Amino acid sequence: MSLVVEFVQESKLAARPAEVFRWHARPGAFERLVPPWERVELVRSDGSLEVGSQVEVRAWIGPFPCIWRAEHTEYSANERFVDVQLEGPFASWRHEHEMLAAGPGSCRLRDRVEYALPLGGLGRLVAGPFVRRKLERMFRYRHRTTAADLRRQLDRPEGDRTMIVAVTGATGLVGSTLVPFLTQSGHEVRRLVRRAARAPDEVRWDPAAGTLDAAALEGVDAVVHLAGENIASGRWTAAKMQRIRESRVGGTRLLAEGLAKLERKPRVVVCASAIGFYGDRGAEELTEASAPGTGFLADVCRDWEAAADPLRAAGVRVVHLRIGVVLSARGGALKAMLVPFKLGVAGNMGSGRQYWSWIVPDDIAAGVAHALADAGLEGPVNMVSPNAVTNAEFTKTLGRVLRRPTVLPMPAPAARLVLGKMADDLILASARVVPAKLRESGFEFDYPELEGALRHVLGR
Repeated sequence: MSLVVEFVQESKLAARPAEVFRWHARPGAFERLVPPWERVELVRSDGSLEVGSQVEVRAWIGPFPCIWRAEHTEYSANERFVDVQLEGPFASWRHEHEMLAAGPGSCRLRDRVEYALPLGGLGRLVAGPFVRRKLERMFRYRHRTTAADLRRQLDRPEGDRTMIVAVTGATGLVGSTLVPFLTQSGHEVRRLVRRAARAPDEVRWDPAAGTLDAAALEGVDAVVHLAGENIASGRWTAAKMQRIRESRVGGTRLLAEGLAKLERKPRVVVCASAIGFYGDRGAEELTEASAPGTGFLADVCRDWEAAADPLRAAGVRVVHLRIGVVLSARGGALKAMLVPFKLGVAGNMGSGRQYWSWIVPDDIAAGVAHALADAGLEGPVNMVSPNAVTNAEFTKTLGRVLRRPTVLPMPAPAARLVLGKMADDLILASARVVPAKLRESGFEFDYPELEGALRHVLGR
């Protein structure tokens, strides 16, 4: 019996073979294809699919890291390419990517993997079903992401230009999705980093020290400002709250003042904000025209947005993305919830009646690109799904996706005991936010419904 196993995933895409091939060849394609539940880090890439080019990644099998190095061995432009494992967790691995014509304006994307597991027949017996399920989850995600990205790229208006975009917070939960989305769409990205710049696409800044190499941003077309202290990590001590405020307000002011002084200013600056702007508002539907709320986060968001005033005064179009609860297996609120939910020891938080306005990173990335291109978008823009849910609905849906019971609630006093002040502002507060400006501007969400969004980011 052969120890080599074949796996095939095939999908029909509304794009020509050459368009699908180019999608795979652009910078950022690898990162776009890594599922958010997989811990994979790109170590080195030759940036090519042609014969002899190599890619090296660091992956984790449970808590154990391993190096996976592959080389491209076959290449036919606009049709197919093949990579094989040189070093990694498999006894052998050959991956063929094919783009097959399937009628006018469409093709069939076929991934064919031939692999063998270590330890021969024993490895296949013990780990075979697990590896098969892992590949099925991964390649469903890859094909779904490819289709969504291509649809957005092919729907772009004729003549919609590519841009040079500077990004702060490029390695964060949102930035790590946005940067490859932009580069894969043909844009050039410059990352603002807090350490010394080590590459031509890096720009030095240190918001804590009040320093910015503004000259390196001369001539960029756009800036996306995402950097800020993680509000969901650790209890909100007085020092933590000060860091939250200063990282957002001080960092935005530093960037705004530096950009406003440039000879060639960016045409647009997109600054992250948050739905915390609205405070705790019960079941009231909140649009961008709604008044600010009260509380720590509302005060921070108001000052955060005002810190960009120097840009407005300089004639730069400024967009404030009021981002909701970001759902990703890579981090944030959802990742923190997964362990108790998978153990079946989770349930409603507080009353369960509070509204959670949520969004997935893929829709944020597409929304940012939309805001960069649409000159009509300005000021606050609610970056949330059009379908906010109550905490009880969220709990029930996540339990269904994970196939776990959700019968152990966390009363409000218990939440405050565990999380401190953070519980009132993040977990127990209710904000039923509507993305009115995005909908009016014609933006379409890829994941508007909670269950589909959770299945996408969790591979379920």
